[in-house]
Amino acid sequence: MSNTATTDTAVEAGTPVLLAVSYLRVSTREQAERGGTEEGFSIPAQREANSRKADELGARVVREFIDAGESARSADRDGLQDMLAFIAATRVTFCIVHKLDRLARNRADDVKIHEALLAAGVTLVSATESIDQTPSGMLVHGIMSSIAEFYSRNLATEVTKGLSQKVAQGGTPMRAPIGYLNVRRTDDQGREVRTVKVDPERAPLIAWAFEQYAKGETSVTALLRDLTARGLVSVPSPKRPSKPLGKNALYRVLTNPYYAGVIRYKGALHPGAHEPIVEPALFDQVQSLLKAHNAHATRHVQHAHHLKGLLHCGTCGSRMLLDFATNPRGTTYAYFVCSGRASKRTACTRRAVPVQVAERLVEDSYANITISEDDYRHLAAEVDAAFGQRGARRDQEFADLTANRTRLEAESDKLLAAHFADAIDLPTLKRHQDRIRAGLADIEHRLSEHDEQHAGGRAFLHDSLRLLTDAHHAYAHSDDGARRLANQAFYTRLEVTEDEQLHPHLAEPFATIVRETTRGKEAKREHSTSSDVACSRKTTWVGRTGLEPVTLGLKVPCSTS
Repeated sequence: MSNTATTDTAVEAGTPVLLAVSYLRVSTREQAERGGTEEGFSIPAQREANSRKADELGARVVREFIDAGESARSADRDGLQDMLAFIAATRVTFCIVHKLDRLARNRADDVKIHEALLAAGVTLVSATESIDQTPSGMLVHGIMSSIAEFYSRNLATEVTKGLSQKVAQGGTPMRAPIGYLNVRRTDDQGREVRTVKVDPERAPLIAWAFEQYAKGETSVTALLRDLTARGLVSVPSPKRPSKPLGKNALYRVLTNPYYAGVIRYKGALHPGAHEPIVEPALFDQVQSLLKAHNAHATRHVQHAHHLKGLLHCGTCGSRMLLDFATNPRGTTYAYFVCSGRASKRTACTRRAVPVQVAERLVEDSYANITISEDDYRHLAAEVDAAFGQRGARRDQEFADLTANRTRLEAESDKLLAAHFADAIDLPTLKRHQDRIRAGLADIEHRLSEHDEQHAGGRAFLHDSLRLLTDAHHAYAHSDDGARRLANQAFYTRLEVTEDEQLHPHLAEPFATIVRETTRGKEAKREHSTSSDVACSRKTTWVGRTGLEPVTLGLKVPCSTS
């Protein structure tokens, strides 16, 4: 249960105040009623100690939560759960307890409660123990954390020890695979025994699957199709309905020695006490067939090349595949072939491209995108100027975000004051505070990224420009791994045409940089050409006449009268 503190709970508008909650607990109903009073002796004493601690912290206790006659061995206490819900919906700074054992004695619950308090931004304070942010308080926290870790690790060790003992006795330490069912029964002494039995519905289908595959006339894919048609589905659970198996799940079934009466646990095999579904000889035969099939599949070696997967056919757009051809003399040649033509998915008649030709085309493409040092300095200056103009808008956005944060914090304080004045209930407060908390988190995220995006964007563009100044030389002198990374970074698509020309599609920001550089060069060229033929109004055109024919490639001069 929870009680509202009788002291001043109204939050004065505009006055910053540290808020705190107080948690009180006694273990037994006898303690709660001792002395003939409603609260006994212990709870008032705890309340007084917590109040003094709040005064020392300069905080105001705005809500008090009491568990009377509740053991700390469990976290499922009304007062505790109400307190955790309250601090999740409000902006409380401190949670004050008389002693730590008032909050929890079970280490697992202690860790969970601490995590809930930390998630809400609340500091746990003991009225009689030093667990604050002082060095000694941090030491106590460290010791408690070590104890909690020891508790967790020791519990895991005990569980592992129990599972190992169960395996040694032939028991199943995990969930039984499909074809078996986990069951619970009570022995003659009234103890619960967990064991495994054969699933009468699915076990015959599992046995049939091993028998069919052992014949060597089917594949895992075909076997899965037949099993699904026969109705094999997984065992339903409260969270997952039954569904057909996947190919990987069936492969795990065919390679699981559990069906032959053997348990695989931590990489070792142990004889099981459960009833096997297949004979060991049949299981071994299936394993031999699976290994032979895998060995056959791995004979098709995957050849690596730094252009593999990056080239596309310029005729039909299909991806180009790496292929090899061997002549009668035993010499092997590497080619890139159109996958659309090879698979007959398209009517493409694209010829194969020798690997050496494709490599030369891609390397030459870097010469076309390399920019000069002058271009670099010019574009870098434009980038700096653009970011400078953006700075004014960025400052305004920063101011807007800051103002919005102040508005949301003020709204949160008003809602909290209204709740303390019983104007709104806790669910309504929590709904609005969740909205405000989400808004504040978004604002903080955008503010933290503000400068990072500005500086990071400027540095990214400068780095991209610098890469283009040395692109061709760097690519020509790189190894295959670096070339592959460069192609993936600079290009989104590389198309090879029928006449063995490369049409590259640049990725951003390189596409924009090269486009602007080309546009600037063309503008300079047009300006230079127009200035060469510009003459005053008094000029007269003088043609190239005489013994020699007109030379069209020469610039036509003009004379003035």
